[in-house]
Amino acid sequence: MKKIIHSKKIETPIGTMIACACETGICMLEFTDRKTLSKELNDISKHFKAEIVQGENSHIKTLEQELTEYFSGKRRDFSVSVTTVGTDFQKKIWKILQKIPYGKTKSYLQQADIFGNPKAVRAVANANGANKISIVIPCHRVIGSNGTLTGYGGGLWRKQKLLELEKEAVSKARR
Repeated sequence: MKKIIHSKKIETPIGTMIACACETGICMLEFTDRKTLSKELNDISKHFKAEIVQGENSHIKTLEQELTEYFSGKRRDFSVSVTTVGTDFQKKIWKILQKIPYGKTKSYLQQADIFGNPKAVRAVANANGANKISIVIPCHRVIGSNGTLTGYGGGLWRKQKLLELEKEAVSKARR
């Protein structure tokens, strides 16, 4: 029997996304207008030796609910299971990303410092760019050392919107 990865388009306030999930969790959440989308889908299919079919499973249902809560400012942390596809180095960098608190940012240099190699800034930035699970693994929370928004596969305008959404939710919670 051939393995299946379920995929479903999800509408968000900042554009249509495609979610993919295998048996163990979400393995992709990307904006449908991302230039590398077809390559990412192909990589996932090859990695799991599985066919990607339209549909959903429990992981996608959980993700949809959690994304709705996130975009309404009611969710800060995602509990949906994720299954990352990448090198060991990339996976370590993505774990660091997941520790950046909601509403906060870190620079690529700070992320490299946490990793233990301040000279690995470019490698860290490349690993962030290879993240296939947008928002849930929050690469949008990483900015340039000078505070500028740099490098986001979904587009800098989306990175800005996500950071503003989180900042606003934190601000409301303080009132």
